[in-house]
Amino acid sequence: MKIKVGILGATGSVGQKFIQLLENHPWFEISEVAASERSAGKMYRDAVNWFMQTPIPEKVAVKKVKECVPTLDCQIVFSGLDASVAGEIETAFAHAGYAVISNSRNHRFDPDVPLLIPEINADHLKLIREQKYGQGFIITNPNCSTIGMSLPLKPIHDRFGIEAVHVVTMQALSGAGYPGVSSLDILDNVVPYIGSEESKMQTEPLKILGKLEHGQITAADIKFSAQCNRVAVIDGHLEALSIKLKTQTNVEEIKQCWANFKGEPQELELPMAPKKPVVYFEEENLPQPKLQRNLDKGMAVSVGRLQPCPVLDFKFIALSHNTVRGAAGAAILNAELIYKKGLLN
Repeated sequence: MKIKVGILGATGSVGQKFIQLLENHPWFEISEVAASERSAGKMYRDAVNWFMQTPIPEKVAVKKVKECVPTLDCQIVFSGLDASVAGEIETAFAHAGYAVISNSRNHRFDPDVPLLIPEINADHLKLIREQKYGQGFIITNPNCSTIGMSLPLKPIHDRFGIEAVHVVTMQALSGAGYPGVSSLDILDNVVPYIGSEESKMQTEPLKILGKLEHGQITAADIKFSAQCNRVAVIDGHLEALSIKLKTQTNVEEIKQCWANFKGEPQELELPMAPKKPVVYFEEENLPQPKLQRNLDKGMAVSVGRLQPCPVLDFKFIALSHNTVRGAAGAAILNAELIYKKGLLN
């Protein structure tokens, strides 16, 4: 018997990606789809402007869209809601006993809510014991660009310690949702601003890489500087990172860190988990969004061009699929972890 899950914000871009990725999931089945009052009451196929590259799963296409109120017939709700409405709705579902797995930013810095990347900070799940929702709880995944940056940083930080990170992103159009950026703004252009993105990248890793002690997270002592740009790529965020370390090392030792890196998702063989969270490419012109964004179900982060940095210590390129590893796929992996760890009571 599969676990029933619901999708909040099911007609939006993240909601559609949830539906696409969950179609043949071995543990979860979509029992409910919910969206705004404008869509509620309609059959899903009539309410959605579907733009995934695969057809709407037939079982979902014929479902009636519900309102986002906590009367849904499911145990887990995946939230792809817009931040303008997500906070109160997710809180209501948690109070009603649901496991809320959110892609929205609203609860990311609540002190008792895990900001979860399972390969990095699975131990932060202990925070849900501190939540005051009764049988329900909230777990969030970070911003898409933060995930793509944090995964390759984690094994380096564990072994050598990181003092500072400078990152410049080249972020895909799908990160802006649908209909997204105007064609007249992005064609023949790069937009050197994405609202609130830089602040997220400078603060979220401090919680993710922080230590859980006595029911509280002590933030990591790392300085982050981020500059974020929107580029004319459909999917795949490319990030250029320079890092300053606390301990001296060399290129080969860092590559070995990435090669050996794994976490609980790999040990537990979770369905959505990549075999290797970070994959290094020796070719001097890789990784590229068009070539590597779908690596291992779109859940692996590709890295390349690691070399000494004349300003800091080392620099490299990282690539992640922003709507899979950076959004819906990340939330599904979080749900798989809480299920496998027996937290769905």
